[in-house]
Parts: sequence; structure tokens; C-alpha cells
Amino acid sequence: MDNLTPLQRSETMRRIRGKGTKPELAVRSLVHRLGFRFRLHDKKLPGKPDLVFRSRRKVIQVHGCFWHQHTPACKAITPKSNTDFWKPKLRRNVARDLENVKALTRDGWKVLTIWECEVRDAKALTKRLTRFLR
Repeated sequence: MDNLTPLQRSETMRRIRGKGTKPELAVRSLVHRLGFRFRLHDKKLPGKPDLVFRSRRKVIQVHGCFWHQHTPACKAITPKSNTDFWKPKLRRNVARDLENVKALTRDGWKVLTIWECEVRDAKALTKRLTRFLR
């Protein structure tokens, strides 16, 4: 049973952003400090990748562990209530991510996916980003 009224739940869900999330902002800031310049959310590319490096034909996706089901690595938990809604929704997100990566790869793009839980280790993330972008 939901502890919130439908109006409260609607308000809570409305506040969840798809762009400009804390993990995305952290990655953007780190990439910028490393000296790389990029475009954001290119609508011409499949899935509108978070960071686009056109001259390098590379993109970075920053995924939230819950929304994109990064399991079991970081223990993103599927909700126990309203599972008839959540399971298909989250499965669709994962399937869409896979299709977008396939389409980008087919078009000659290299794709790096960074998970929300990986943003916490700035040193490891810096190494990974540098290796990918050079």
C-alpha cells in the first residue's frame, strides 16, 4: 500500500528529472575539468546521449541505478508494491538502453555508460573517462 495520496505521489514523481541529475552534473564537471568539450543531449542521436563528443564520435550515458536497473552490482531494488507497473516499466528502460547502444554502435559511435554508483569514486571515474576520451 502506498503511504502517499495519489496527488502527493504525482507531485513526487513529477519532480524526478531526466536531465541535469546530480550524477550527470558530476560527470559533466569532471569531463570539463579534464579539458574535454561536449554537447548535451543531441536529439539527432538515438537515445539523446547525455554527453556527445562529435569530433571523436563518442558519447557518454549517465544512468541512474534504479531507473536503468544496475543490478546486482549496486543493489538497485525493484519496488515491492505495484509490481505490475514497475517491472515492465523498468524492463522497457533496459531494453531501450540496449537498442540505443546498438544503434549508436552501428552508426560508428563508441558508447560509455557510467552508472550513478560509479560517480562516488572520482579517482576511478577520472581514469575511466580519460581512457575512453583519449
